[in-house]
Amino acid sequence: MNCKHLQILLRQCKSLAFLKQIHAQAVTLALLHDHQPFVCKLLNSYAKFGTSQEPNTLFSQIQNPDIVSWTCLINLHVETGEPSKALWVFSRLICSNIKPDSYSVVAALSACKRTKNLACSRIVHGIIVMFSLGLDPIMGNALIDSYSKNKDIESAVKVFKCMEFRDIASWNSMLNGFVMVNDLESSRWVFDEMPERNSVSWNAMITGYVRGWEIVEALKLFRDMKAGGEYCTVITIVAVLSGCVDIGALDFGKCIHGYVNKSNLAFGVTVNNALMNMYAKSGSLDVALKVFSEVREKDVFSWTTLISGYAFHGKGKNALEAFGDMTESNIKPNEVTILSVLSACSHAGFLVEGQRLFNRMNQFYSLKPKIEHYGCMVDLLCRAGLLEEAKDFIEQMPINPGAIIWRSLLRACLVYGNLNLAEMAAKMLIELEPDDDGIYILLRNIYFAANRQEDALKMRMWKRNQKVKKKYGCSWVVVNGVTHEFTAEYVMHHAKTESFLVLEGINEQIQLDGQFFFLERK
Repeated sequence: MNCKHLQILLRQCKSLAFLKQIHAQAVTLALLHDHQPFVCKLLNSYAKFGTSQEPNTLFSQIQNPDIVSWTCLINLHVETGEPSKALWVFSRLICSNIKPDSYSVVAALSACKRTKNLACSRIVHGIIVMFSLGLDPIMGNALIDSYSKNKDIESAVKVFKCMEFRDIASWNSMLNGFVMVNDLESSRWVFDEMPERNSVSWNAMITGYVRGWEIVEALKLFRDMKAGGEYCTVITIVAVLSGCVDIGALDFGKCIHGYVNKSNLAFGVTVNNALMNMYAKSGSLDVALKVFSEVREKDVFSWTTLISGYAFHGKGKNALEAFGDMTESNIKPNEVTILSVLSACSHAGFLVEGQRLFNRMNQFYSLKPKIEHYGCMVDLLCRAGLLEEAKDFIEQMPINPGAIIWRSLLRACLVYGNLNLAEMAAKMLIELEPDDDGIYILLRNIYFAANRQEDALKMRMWKRNQKVKKKYGCSWVVVNGVTHEFTAEYVMHHAKTESFLVLEGINEQIQLDGQFFFLERK
């Protein structure tokens, strides 16, 4: 058996045990000293199985490793989730008096990106300058990506401007960088200036709009993408369906469903999960159940989406039954699954079931409760009217309660008229979010309900003195396939005049019926 035979076996290797046998055979045949290309293939094979102990031993047996061997070891640590070790190997490479190349530098920058260490990115950048490696597209793109992932968008822009040649990946890296810091204006400028675009460009821009709550722009861009004949990927579909959920654009979501079926994307479980979520949260639970039944290989996300849909519609019993079916199918729940079940218990008033599940999270499913799970438990206790128990639960939490938890207690105090707890919860909320106008409004309403008019007026004056601004509501409506967005006190829409004429007509009709409706036209 020679090196070629072992290389064939490496390509056919499907288990770590068999790979170790190939490694042992290579040692027996003394192939690790003079066949560095084979060594690199052996290192890459270990990376596929997520192990790094044997590769480090293997690398130490090489007498004079070349730059390719070093790069293979760096990439191995990156791929096995050990970016800090990858950077340590890169530092050893620099100290070994071997000049790094673009591939080793890109591997190091990938490690910097995963460790989210901005200082390391700058050090690697300095090494590029020190060794006069230049800024070819491979290194330039890696630098832009590394700086962007570390939120240093200014350095990413400088690298982009210094690049003599920019390929489409360079433009996409810069576009993604602006999307990561939620600078949608700059990302759209890059998108419009790109000499050419691909699916990555469209996906980045659409996803950026969805994450930045510019849903209408995301849907418009998706329409332009289809009109231009660009192929939509699973990422595109999932992002747009998420946007449809945010603004309740059920008709648009149905159109996407039809497009998915025609594009043969419906077989992907990820797309089906997104469709289930869209239908369930847009009021079409029956259609969501139909999509769920058509999924052949249901994963934890499929079951979680189903349970979340039941919870969203207040069907706590169905959610618990689905959770039972899921565990019987030997699918282990994740943190989101537990959160969905707890939410269903909260809305359905299943106090005992919710407490039992929360207590079993760590013991049965090895899941540590997060702030969201504690928030669900507080909401569960508050909905049951157990405000004192909710307060004690908050005080015994091993993590600091956030504003959402205190707001849940404050709202429950309004429902049950518990003024003492309301004042305590409001005080904690104001310390956490002093600019939230909703806190002052809730506490003022509680004072009004308790006939403490003077305190209620003081709360209104305090809000004005703190210069807390009201957060205006926003709504959407779809007309002839076009989504229109309206914000309170927004008067720039092209159909403003017609809209107010309709409202005035409604106002006159209500007054004729003996009711009162005040409309201020601007």
